[in-house]
Amino acid sequence: MLHLPIKIQKTMKTLKIKQIKSGIDRPLRQKRTLIALGIKKMHQERVVEATPQMLGMIEKVKHLLSIEEV
Repeated sequence: MLHLPIKIQKTMKTLKIKQIKSGIDRPLRQKRTLIALGIKKMHQERVVEATPQMLGMIEKVKHLLSIEEV
């Protein structure tokens, strides 16, 4: 039996996002993106992993968010 060394997974970056501007009078697509990010209210914070999918969603609504690396 062959024993291979266990690879240590790289830890992904995490981002703390917070909604700082209202989604009112924004296109429906942007409102749905905020909900997909898990943000439903103003000043709500969420910690998410920096996957390509999350970064793409954050890019679309970055003008409504405060973003910092954790």
